Amino acid sequence: MDGPGAPDISNPHPDKKVPALVDEGSLITESAAICLYLTDKFPANGIGPRVGDPLRGPYLTWLAYNAGVIETVMHMEFGGLMDNAMLRRTFRGRAEVDARILSALNAGPYLLGERFSAADILIGSTGMWMRTMMPAGKIVDDYLARCAARPALARAQAKDG
Repeated sequence: MDGPGAPDISNPHPDKKVPALVDEGSLITESAAICLYLTDKFPANGIGPRVGDPLRGPYLTWLAYNAGVIETVMHMEFGGLMDNAMLRRTFRGRAEVDARILSALNAGPYLLGERFSAADILIGSTGMWMRTMMPAGKIVDDYLARCAARPALARAQAKDG
């Protein structure tokens, strides 16, 4: 969609939504898929654990958990649907999501402990975009500040600006 809400015919996403990445003629859509694609394509950057790395499983879990649970719960909360028992049984609630994020951040400065990853880009960007969609408190404020202070974010914002 463009600013006024009309479909953007140049958008390659099949649903005309974001995100969409075209790389060497290949279309990749959805945030978790793009993170996985880019971190696998550019392993030297070190923000996506490689197959065989003990952090690969937790990394994949955070990517999937964000897409399947965190985003769903945020939309349920934003849309006033948190009282729907079937949705809560299926996707959990805000308290469970907040507890899982806080548990990870209490164990280390990033979701994978000491190691920053594309999962932090994905989940941290949510808090930078809409702080109320992340758990309240200093631990998350500090986490978001660490994510925001990364030089790569400044470079990306300069390209966008």
